[in-house]
Amino acid sequence: MRPQHRRRQRRSRRARLPPASQRPDAHTDSGQERARGLAPQERLLLQAKRRTLSSLLVERKRPAFVLESIPPVKRQKSKTSDLDDLEEILGYSFDDRSLLERALTHRSWAHEEVGAGNEMDARRLHNEALEFVGDSVLGLIIADYLFQAYPDVTEGELSRMKHRLVSASTLGCASERLTVGEYLRVGRGEEKSGGRGKLALLADAFEALLAAIFLDGGLAAATDFVHHALADELEKVDPEAAAAADFKTLLQEHIQADHHAAPHYTVIETTGPPHRRTFHVELSWDGGTVRAEGRTIKAAETTAARLALEKIGSSRQEQEAGAGDSEQEQEAAD
Repeated sequence: MRPQHRRRQRRSRRARLPPASQRPDAHTDSGQERARGLAPQERLLLQAKRRTLSSLLVERKRPAFVLESIPPVKRQKSKTSDLDDLEEILGYSFDDRSLLERALTHRSWAHEEVGAGNEMDARRLHNEALEFVGDSVLGLIIADYLFQAYPDVTEGELSRMKHRLVSASTLGCASERLTVGEYLRVGRGEEKSGGRGKLALLADAFEALLAAIFLDGGLAAATDFVHHALADELEKVDPEAAAAADFKTLLQEHIQADHHAAPHYTVIETTGPPHRRTFHVELSWDGGTVRAEGRTIKAAETTAARLALEKIGSSRQEQEAGAGDSEQEQEAAD
């Protein structure tokens, strides 16, 4: 009876092997031949075990539209790339590879694949719905990071830092570092127009990839990816830098906090030759006016906003100093 006992042990271990899709079929002819050499009772037991295993190893039903594989496309770089390489770059390995494939699919490719008039089918293939999810997940992760890293700053400062971190330029540059463009599925027209290198398209792909990781591995995996992909930006961001990049918003908050109307910018003069223009801007608000210049209207307005903030800050310091002197004089008189 010992040989029979060893045979049963070997079969029980086989039940713990990978799913049927990753190993030879249990119902091959060779397996049937082995079964013929067993006693009738053992043969019935083996058949029962096979039926049980078959029911346990049935694969999960897959969606109607699953991107089975990424076909060969022209790459921007002369190297062979596959999704295993990308997973290594992202620092995450997918259980459901179809999520990764969908995140890398631009609407232009999906519409070419299904043909005109099949909007619903194309929507199931491209990454725009994932972008929607990724945008919300990214906002949550960045908000949590800033709240933990800067517990003493104001809500306005947190908002400015968050806005800078989730901007299209930030996400597009992060995708460039991760070489995401090399793996994108884009249509022929988008390919010809250089779509793989467009920051807006790369930013959308970043959000879609984040959503795919979130749906596949949960919030912890998505958080790890964001901290990895945006490590440089997270290290550099701080309240002062965010304020410096957004003087106009900061000025408007200061002015409207005192219940005044929003500041008004006016281009009062343009000088210089056509190829080297200088724009002169006047900024006015309830309580003051400043002027500034710049090579672009935006640059001139930003400089004007910074000057206005400095002027408002100096005025408030003078008022506070004057109030302090008055209090001291009053105390001395008493």
